[in-house]
Amino acid sequence: MARLRGADGTGPVADLIRRRRGGALRALDEILLLSPPVAEGWSAMLSTIRDELALDPALRELVILRIAVLNQADYEWAAHEPVARRNGVTDGQLLVLHHAAAQQAAVFSPLERAVLAYADAMTTDVVISPEVFDAVAVQLDPRQLVELTAVIGTYNMVSRFLVAMDLSGADYE
Repeated sequence: MARLRGADGTGPVADLIRRRRGGALRALDEILLLSPPVAEGWSAMLSTIRDELALDPALRELVILRIAVLNQADYEWAAHEPVARRNGVTDGQLLVLHHAAAQQAAVFSPLERAVLAYADAMTTDVVISPEVFDAVAVQLDPRQLVELTAVIGTYNMVSRFLVAMDLSGADYE
């Protein structure tokens, strides 16, 4: 159960988020709406990250799910597992994302392994070694690399907010 009781979901920012979400607010939205300026900025940023990038959506979802595992944000996993499946992430890949050495698993392509190693490093170490950076940089163009880094940074923010507010996978339902 969340640590705070969310806002009632009325007002222009709530309406904006409801439109983006297809009609319904989530528990996360209700918590964010306790500060309408934060909710509005959050919604704008996440909409861009999810809908306007050149980065392959399957790569985006792989790193989001990996971050959810690393940061123990099961709400994030519950929200993104269906999105990942719609974007081609397989059952085998979903299973392996829970393991410590996911970035080495044969179910992932060389690009996916490099991207997962990059996400792991950004999430757990913060500082990226030249080897990890270069493994991604040789496979993505500069725009995609910036977008990948932004996705990882953004979803680390999201997962840490979810964990701090004690939003669980059950709260996503």
